[in-house]
Amino acid sequence: MTIRPYQSSDLDSCVAIFMSAYNKMPWNYQWKAAGAAQYLQEYIGAPNFVGMVAEDNGVVCGVLFGKLKTWWTGKQFFVDELFIDGSRHGQGIGKQLMSHCETNICRPNNVTTITLMTNKLMPAYEFYISNDYYKVDQYVFMFKELE
Repeated sequence: MTIRPYQSSDLDSCVAIFMSAYNKMPWNYQWKAAGAAQYLQEYIGAPNFVGMVAEDNGVVCGVLFGKLKTWWTGKQFFVDELFIDGSRHGQGIGKQLMSHCETNICRPNNVTTITLMTNKLMPAYEFYISNDYYKVDQYVFMFKELE
């Protein structure tokens, strides 16, 4: 397993992995390739974007997208997306991507915090808890559905 920076030639692989991760249980989303590509490109085009992919025998099997941000306490890294090929869940790929990000992106850039949002009703919540992240009670993610 190797982890390397995202390259524009990785987009098709990332789209396929994104759909293999989210279009199945427990999420059961209904992403189509064009929409998934647009969604990911919106992250890629953001200022201070950082992307990395995990490769196994030359095949991309995991992706982490995020960005460096300024906060009053210092630099922070915000994880926008972390997704693993649906057939590869539970093999430690996500943990390797997060560790690589911390060691090779955050520490050299003097990042003081890593932040992210996740759904506490999905397996990703337990993944982050098991990797030393914790829930911050004073923050809440809210949304309103429009008809």
